[in-house]
Amino acid sequence: MKKIRKRIQSCFRRFLYGKSGGFTFVETIAVLAIGAVMAAGSTVSAAKLIKTAKRTAAKNQVSQYQAALQSYFLDCGRFPTSEQGLEALWQKPELYPVPEEWNGPYLEKKPGKDPWGNAFEYVSAETSELGSEVPENLPFTVLSYGSDGQKGGEGDGRDIVSWE
Repeated sequence: MKKIRKRIQSCFRRFLYGKSGGFTFVETIAVLAIGAVMAAGSTVSAAKLIKTAKRTAAKNQVSQYQAALQSYFLDCGRFPTSEQGLEALWQKPELYPVPEEWNGPYLEKKPGKDPWGNAFEYVSAETSELGSEVPENLPFTVLSYGSDGQKGGEGDGRDIVSWE
């Protein structure tokens, strides 16, 4: 204990009187260890922020598609079929029923992928083969399957849907 106290006093004196010849090996290791601990903590925080940002971005994209689908409906009198998909917001559909009053594009850029690299899914209640894909009394569903890319899921893998 006395040796440690003397060592600290010696370092303090060298610091005060400018006779320091540099850092010792132990001092350098201590600074590096503290830096590593701080970097690890900030990495964990950054990872959480990135996950939150991706979910928020996907929700915003779903909202943009909803607004564009409403504009499509006002012009064409119906929503695109499931087969026409979100692509109908960018380019006039060639599949039946071809909307004569199409006045698009209804998006600023071509429909893309969600933040995890998966395609957004669009299902029209009118043309859905599975009635359970679209909740009752809603004309369509736009969804992202989340980080896992699978239907359902929990946490970051939870689906992002247009009705929530």
